Amino acid sequence: MRTKDDIKQEALFEATVKLVNEIGFAASSVSKIAKEAGISPATIYIYYKNKEDLLVSTYVEIKKNIGRAIHEDFDDTLPIRDILKQVWYRMFDYISKHPGYFQYTEQFSNSPYQALVDKKKIEKFFDPVIHVVSRGIEQKIIKNADFHILAAFIFYPILAISNSRVCLDFELTDQYIETAFTMAWDAIRL
Repeated sequence: MRTKDDIKQEALFEATVKLVNEIGFAASSVSKIAKEAGISPATIYIYYKNKEDLLVSTYVEIKKNIGRAIHEDFDDTLPIRDILKQVWYRMFDYISKHPGYFQYTEQFSNSPYQALVDKKKIEKFFDPVIHVVSRGIEQKIIKNADFHILAAFIFYPILAISNSRVCLDFELTDQYIETAFTMAWDAIRL
């Protein structure tokens, strides 16, 4: 039995993101992904059951990496606004540094493949933030609303302003980023 190679797996990850972003899910065949990764198409099946598994696993890996990035040096003893601001900036920074990954997750979230994702697994990557928001609700700092609604107001603005396809002529300055966070915070705070 052949063993897994981290370098090949990383090449598959990068090739999947690149091709899906360039030509879409349907046109990104196993053979095209393998060619882009510089490996044999048969090698993909050492790592993934099929194309569907590769696409879903790539999405989950990106979400896991975002979770790691936003929770780096996470300090839940800070005031809730400060915690969310730190998370917000880290998420913004991650998306800004990895626009291809962001584009992949954006496409994936609007595809039929989204139904194949274990939502509980994804939520676990963001548990510390979910707990902070819950604590904010309990302490009557944050509005008492479903987490998904709160997330739409606090985190989706990051997705919009960091998306150069949406904000074509928008120059992101520190002042605009701060203004965007303040507006997002004001939307969820009591």
